Amino acid sequence: MALKIETLSRDHNRAAFDCGNDELNRYLRNTARQHIEKGMSRTFVLVEDSNQTEILGFFTLASCEIRVEKLPRKYAKKYPARAPAAKLARVAVKKNLQRKGLGTQLMVNAIERILRVSEHLGIIGFFVDAKNDEARTFYEQFGFIPLPDNPLELFLPLATLRKAYRVD
Repeated sequence: MALKIETLSRDHNRAAFDCGNDELNRYLRNTARQHIEKGMSRTFVLVEDSNQTEILGFFTLASCEIRVEKLPRKYAKKYPARAPAAKLARVAVKKNLQRKGLGTQLMVNAIERILRVSEHLGIIGFFVDAKNDEARTFYEQFGFIPLPDNPLELFLPLATLRKAYRVD
């Protein structure tokens, strides 16, 4: 199965996607393309070369501004009160394909995109809000660290990103 990740378009069959989470399914079906058109976020879909309309998984990236007081102390002291960052707003894999490595493939691609963005736009790191402890554990394997006031909000510092991931 040859897979690729591309920007969500009208050609993709959003209605057939089901990750088991109604909120994520609704976002993909009803909101993701509107947010792309309005410049609010970018959604990328995982498709198979032989069937490029079927969405196997997706992730959404957005920019954000964070209050550095929320960061672990060793990071907070480096920045002014508010700092620019990137956010993984959503990530999902089709229900029947979960736990087969596709989520990891999506995450690595998202991280590579954030590293490329950081070459052209100032950001201090990458943030994500985990839905639950299982999701938090998934993100932690990529180097994300929980924020002190909420362990389901996680941060991947740009310096850690650059050390761990090389982008050509």
